[in-house]
Amino acid sequence: MQIRNIAIIAHVDHGKTTLTDALMRQTGMVTEEGISMDSNALEQERGITIYAKNT
Repeated sequence: MQIRNIAIIAHVDHGKTTLTDALMRQTGMVTEEGISMDSNALEQERGITIYAKNT
């Protein structure tokens, strides 16, 4: 597997997490049921990203 680094910069609530999740699913890094960027319970409850992640 080749590792690629990307940066996504956008304002709050502009779909950064949604885009990252879609890219990871498209490349086969995770499955549809797999881990998403917002894996923390509080993040899932509130629908926002709170903690930075390295994927």
